[in-house]
Amino acid sequence: MPRFAANLSWLYTELPFAQRFEAAARDGFEAVEILSPYAWPAAELKSLLAGNGLQLVLLNTPPGGTDAASIERAWASPRKGTACLPGHEAEFDAGMALALDYAQALDCPRIHVMAGVLPAGAEREALQPLYVDNLRRAAAQAARAGIELLIEPINTRDIPGYFLNRQDHAHEVIDAVGADNLKVQMDLYHCQIVEGDLAMKLRRYLPTGRVGHLQIAGAPGRHEPDLGEIHYPYLFALLDELGYGGWVGCEYRPARGPAPGATTAGLGWMRARG
Repeated sequence: MPRFAANLSWLYTELPFAQRFEAAARDGFEAVEILSPYAWPAAELKSLLAGNGLQLVLLNTPPGGTDAASIERAWASPRKGTACLPGHEAEFDAGMALALDYAQALDCPRIHVMAGVLPAGAEREALQPLYVDNLRRAAAQAARAGIELLIEPINTRDIPGYFLNRQDHAHEVIDAVGADNLKVQMDLYHCQIVEGDLAMKLRRYLPTGRVGHLQIAGAPGRHEPDLGEIHYPYLFALLDELGYGGWVGCEYRPARGPAPGATTAGLGWMRARG
């Protein structure tokens, strides 16, 4: 059975952030993801993780900015990363250094490196060399810390103009970078919207060993994985068949919204897997 990690930036939003750790542990999660941990001291997060028997398995690089305040402003902007942006190399390096500091402090083994949105009028092909160079430099830094970096194809409905949208492009980038610790974060929700054919994508890419993390959500609404057009029971069985031993991040928006107990009430899909 796949191992599921609760994304605490998307789930349990009816609770203050510090209370989400206990709620996730109570619902049976042993691992969590945090989209952006930088508004909280690493020591505080470490205590919350340890106190609830949880492992942090994924965090993101900042979408921009170099400190907590500017990072939060960047989240509210359309940029969504700096790895592909000309003239932002110093900002990218600063964000990468901060992400590595948090990953090491929190024993988090992997970091999602956010690519960013194409500047107006820019061509993806023209920016790819910069993107590859930034990733190669970041991967070397992460390797010295024993940390894996991930790149994630994201659909352009949720983030219009995002640099990386397709699985084949992500694997092309990995080939170009040539770093063993750079892998793909394969979000089946995004993949369904852009490409579909999820089972065949899993059969193609999981055996390569270059998919470092999976994420799930129902499509098209990005709610619980038992809502919508994707038949996850079949895909979960396929993950077992293919021998996937990594984590599956639950990065979805509970259909019940922020009502008390909304996340827990929507976990029937996971309890059915127990």
